[in-house]
Amino acid sequence: MFRISSGRRAVLGLAAAAAMTVSLAACGEETTSGTGTGAPVPSAAADAALADKVPAAIKSAGKIIIGTDSTYAPNEFLDADGKTVKGVDVDLFNAVAQKLGLTTEWQSAKFADIIPGVSSKKYNIGVSSFTVNAERMKETTMVSYFSAGTQWATKSGSTINPDDACGKKVAVQVGTVQVDDITARSKKCTEAGKPAITVDQYQAQSDATNAVISGKNDAMLADSPVCAYAVKQTNGQLALVGDIYDSAPYGYVLPKDQADFGGAIEKALEALIADGTYKTILTKWGVEAGAIADPAVNPQVS
Repeated sequence: MFRISSGRRAVLGLAAAAAMTVSLAACGEETTSGTGTGAPVPSAAADAALADKVPAAIKSAGKIIIGTDSTYAPNEFLDADGKTVKGVDVDLFNAVAQKLGLTTEWQSAKFADIIPGVSSKKYNIGVSSFTVNAERMKETTMVSYFSAGTQWATKSGSTINPDDACGKKVAVQVGTVQVDDITARSKKCTEAGKPAITVDQYQAQSDATNAVISGKNDAMLADSPVCAYAVKQTNGQLALVGDIYDSAPYGYVLPKDQADFGGAIEKALEALIADGTYKTILTKWGVEAGAIADPAVNPQVS
């Protein structure tokens, strides 16, 4: 998700509020995930040459410990059991790990705690819809794997203009690039003599979504696949507003000194793109529009 330094729930459906409450309560639990429900994802054969580039401690353990904010459907969110993390990010990185000869252990965490957790080696990697940007690459190694933009959503039947939301109440998740986005828009309002935007920040994206459904907030903005999924899963309670903008790559987050490991992950992604596994996974979750052809370690970004 578009998230800045330091963008996810059980499928919403008709019982949206209840499902989101269950998922939030389970946040912070350590979980080991499969691919979740839905169409099966083909297994990826291990590549010995890539496996040799895995850091010794991880290779010895045979598994990679992943920090994720499991409140960001369809990217990473909790299954109906309230423990198992699933989503497009989960399916895709599980396949990457298989290429590296590793199993995965997904640990739910607050989004803002993941990068510090990677830096302190609590997690081997952060996989949580992190937007690649220069600020993050100052302290981490990042490997791009997907592209997303920002999208707005509101309650069906409501009207809001993202370019003139002055005086409105808008929901965003803490620590995301959308916080900067809406803060800048509010500043333009006040500079023009109009009412400021009330910016409500939520720890979990599911809570931001629920705030719009309940009418507490007039609108929300989040990463484009997240908004699209929320609209679909709430059976028409929400509607998308305006166009997708500010597209940028997502990246896996590694410790700063692990560029070589990042290179192995990049090559694993390239193999998954070449054999069609990458496309199969994205299509399963309906996010194939965000596919990229050229994953990279610390890609250049504007």
